[in-house]
Amino acid sequence: MNVGVVSDTHLPRFGDRLPAALLDGLRRARVALILHLGDFTGPEVPALLEEVAPLRAVAGNNDPPALVRRFGRRRVLAVEGVRIGMVHGDGRSGTTVGRSVSAFADEPVDVICFGHSHRPLCERREGRWLLNPGSPTDKRTQPRYSYAILRIADGRAMPRLVFFDRRDARPPR
Repeated sequence: MNVGVVSDTHLPRFGDRLPAALLDGLRRARVALILHLGDFTGPEVPALLEEVAPLRAVAGNNDPPALVRRFGRRRVLAVEGVRIGMVHGDGRSGTTVGRSVSAFADEPVDVICFGHSHRPLCERREGRWLLNPGSPTDKRTQPRYSYAILRIADGRAMPRLVFFDRRDARPPR
């Protein structure tokens, strides 16, 4: 099963639509589920992603109250035997990675998915995957826009980052 992982879309601040590279890439990967890690920003963004696949999400620090009520700020879900912790990662002290790891310190999760920093990260640390998909709309200081695909098979998680250069570009094959 393939799961699309997205964060920090910030629409309409960074455009009036999601990039074709993101939507086409998710469809090409045949994702069965999409995780959004917050900072949708506009209340219309969830519906855009739900046109591709079912959505599970958490709200970020820039999301309106309606999205915070709908999604909450932290969640754990099980997908085919893999436990996934989801949090935006914002806060006042420490780093985005540190806050995200701390949010699940006492929780048996296999993957910690977070956003907020707009910095893609995919690494294994202390027996867990740490996955930040970056942003498909606001790369900030990063050289490229990004999202992630989390492959789940036989109870194992295999994440990978997907990069593209222009917001309207097609993703690499």
